[in-house]
Amino acid sequence: MFCFQCEQTVKGQACDKMGVCGKTPEVAALQDQLIHGLKGLSAYAVEGRKVGINDDEINTFTCKATFSTLTNVDFDPERFVKLIHECSIKRNDLKEKVKAAGGNVDLGLEDCACNEKNMDELIAAGEKVNIKSDPNANEDILSLQQMLIYGIKGLAAYADHAAILGKTDDSVFAFIHEGLAATLNKELGLNDLVGLVLKCGEVNLTAMGLLDAGNTETYGHPVPVSVPLGTIKGKAILVSGHDLKDLEEILKQSEGKGINVYTHGEMLPCHGYPELKKYSHFYGHYGTAWQNQAKEFAAFPGAILMTTNCIQKPKDTYVDNIYTAGLVGWPGVKHIADNDFTPVIEKALSLPGFTEDTEGKSVMTGFARNAVLGVADKIIEAVKGEAIKHFFLVAGCDGAKPGRNYYTELVEKIPEDCVVLTLACGKFRFFDKDLGDIGGIPRLLDIGQCNDAYSAIQIAVALAGAFECGVNDLPLSMVLSWYEQKAVVILLTLLHLGIKDIRLGPSLPAFITPNVLNVLVENFNIMPISTPDEDLKAILG
Repeated sequence: MFCFQCEQTVKGQACDKMGVCGKTPEVAALQDQLIHGLKGLSAYAVEGRKVGINDDEINTFTCKATFSTLTNVDFDPERFVKLIHECSIKRNDLKEKVKAAGGNVDLGLEDCACNEKNMDELIAAGEKVNIKSDPNANEDILSLQQMLIYGIKGLAAYADHAAILGKTDDSVFAFIHEGLAATLNKELGLNDLVGLVLKCGEVNLTAMGLLDAGNTETYGHPVPVSVPLGTIKGKAILVSGHDLKDLEEILKQSEGKGINVYTHGEMLPCHGYPELKKYSHFYGHYGTAWQNQAKEFAAFPGAILMTTNCIQKPKDTYVDNIYTAGLVGWPGVKHIADNDFTPVIEKALSLPGFTEDTEGKSVMTGFARNAVLGVADKIIEAVKGEAIKHFFLVAGCDGAKPGRNYYTELVEKIPEDCVVLTLACGKFRFFDKDLGDIGGIPRLLDIGQCNDAYSAIQIAVALAGAFECGVNDLPLSMVLSWYEQKAVVILLTLLHLGIKDIRLGPSLPAFITPNVLNVLVENFNIMPISTPDEDLKAILG
């Protein structure tokens, strides 16, 4: 086993015995084999497009299968065996179609086919194609290949979210295939791979635009709303992860049954969507970020649904109360298929729920692009009048590794004439702090999920247009935290847009070699976080 795709790897280097996330060596090997198989499938898909073959089923499968290997999504070895077999069958079928159409199929990819192997054989095959399988690999080439693969994993996640809501673009699928196939090409040099990495960021902007359109056209543009953090007496369901469609179905199917629905983690911004907040039993938010779920889920007296990603190993105290949906999986945890959440609802009705009301703070969310740009004239006036001196985008993933209190302290120390924009689960380091306002504009603006990074980009681009300058010339500083591969691809999108001076933490990715890091520093002045005081002094002078 060798895995360093997330921020919390052992000693900041790699997990080589057991994943910090809970991934076993067996699952790691199966994921490595699946990615290897997807590279082969993608190579034939690239050749297929050259002769007019473009299979929607293969496009969708590649996206979902790639997403399933993203950190904290699926830990179930049986499901990976099925995906590997399906990948092999689709690869062989596509090869024959491409051959019949006159395309090139002499690609030397026989080791990508594993449709007749059992689990033990697939694990052994996966161990032969992991990151360290080629001892002669150039470390900088390998670094860029992995950065590309991790970017594609994040891209596949956003593309899958969008596709669930009916939004697709073939250019996204085409690049996923192009990028995965490119990692098999030993002729590509550093410049070729840097170009592909930045192209991944460019294509991700398209995917995030699709997701934004899917969310807003289906559920309306988010509006600012106050969300209670307390609880009310009654039966309860807790929805975590990121998927709006699953939440909508839970709300529909539980309506009128005496159950209150709460959000957890990155589902908090869902309260801002008009078509979701219209449900009277959609009450409030419970808990904080994904890494605290073991404690928070154990204390929740109702049913729990985990969507999309960020699941941890369930404790015995609540394993019978938790369900997964979509691509999420954990061995032994009940999985919901076909959006029929009857088992979740029945479980909620069988559990005690909250026996009394509990008071708590409330927090604001719903400051997505329409809400912020709706008061752009006030923001521009405040900047020109020097009431607002600077904007900080303090955003990204949260995690359990030490060093993330930096983000709490940073926000607490940001001067009162500055506005803090935030998104993703990194906000839970400071989401419930009262920072006040500047002329009626809240100093803390929650833009939404990590899935809503498109909103943050559109806000920055619109403000740059209003001030007739580039984004890099705005009084805006980005201080980002990362954990998994969606954060990686968002960073690639920012780099594609030419945004510079990004501060990244709590640690730099282990998969970036010193030479690759130098490229990022020289071209984008990307830098690690230091201390809140030092960084604020450097930013504000």
